[in-house]
Amino acid sequence: MDKKPKESLHTRIWREEPEPDNPFATQAAYCHGYDVYGDMLGQARWAQMLYLLFRGEAPSAVQADMLDALAVALANPGPRDPSVHAAMCGGVAGSTAAASLMAALSVGAGRYGGARDVFDAMTIWYTCGNDFPRWVRQAADFASPPLDIWPQAEHPAGFDPHGVSTPTVVVQTLTRLADLGRTPHLTWLAANRQALELALGLPLAMGGMAAAALVDLGFNAKEGEMLYLLLRLPGAAVHALEQEKYGVKKFPFYPVELTDDPLLKEAR
Repeated sequence: MDKKPKESLHTRIWREEPEPDNPFATQAAYCHGYDVYGDMLGQARWAQMLYLLFRGEAPSAVQADMLDALAVALANPGPRDPSVHAAMCGGVAGSTAAASLMAALSVGAGRYGGARDVFDAMTIWYTCGNDFPRWVRQAADFASPPLDIWPQAEHPAGFDPHGVSTPTVVVQTLTRLADLGRTPHLTWLAANRQALELALGLPLAMGGMAAAALVDLGFNAKEGEMLYLLLRLPGAAVHALEQEKYGVKKFPFYPVELTDDPLLKEAR
């Protein structure tokens, strides 16, 4: 009696049906039960596919609009951002595409404006909700948990340790996202932002705003951390490509004043 081989791949996310003449080629693919190429292709938006992959269900219209807007806000952190600057260094040095993106992921993964900072901020939201005193206490006590592989946090999660005032783009994004629908955490953050900043002594960062948005969208902290890394890659990619074309002589270095600048010595 013929026995069918047992499935060796276990995933609730994705199911494939092979071509009759080639078991390694896909005839149909289903994401959480949705026919990707038969029904979704040409109909679903990028944000809808992302949400379905991560959450296992189709987003509502409001959730898709929110994720779309968040993706636009995070798509290019800009050349001032350390993760993008890392990708630019890879590009100008002639590194491969993968190496430039890995540089951006590595630099943008930690607790200084990176994805782990978003993870920490989301953890505060899920622990404290909209309880202002409790929120401030936990944010101010940013000691890392035992056995944490990441370096010790040095500032409240979601806030800029070197900031002077809240960047206009952060306020614009917060306001826009909070107006899109039922956003209890974003709405609370918009109403209490200045009081939180005063209590913590630091301005809100884009990562802190993103953390509230991701919580409102229903993502857990690990999912939010992964999405934050993913959504910021387009900017790193295009800046790396641009710098590869410009070359090292046009690389935009940060302005630094040297106490022993050779040019100043020659001028004297």
